[in-house]
Amino acid sequence: MRIIALSTLKAFWETFPEYLDAKEPALAWHRHALQANWASPADIKRDFSSASILRDGRAVFNLAGNKYRLVVWINYAYRVVYIRFIGTHAQYDRIDAQTI
Repeated sequence: MRIIALSTLKAFWETFPEYLDAKEPALAWHRHALQANWASPADIKRDFSSASILRDGRAVFNLAGNKYRLVVWINYAYRVVYIRFIGTHAQYDRIDAQTI
């Protein structure tokens, strides 16, 4: 899969040093996603059983033991993953994952 944009992940822990513990789990997810070949939501669930599948190609991943949430939009046909949001659970609760 192509991932757009790693810079969103990096900005999260570089801008907010208190979230530096998200770095390794986020990079591990990134490495896994680069090697993945997700053609459907079922493929994501096979790789990440705790992922939540939303409408219109959106998925939510739990990182760092469910401390952080990662929201992505996936274009399955073109094998592209767009990172839309990364944040704590509290931050995630304040957004609409379907529209961010």
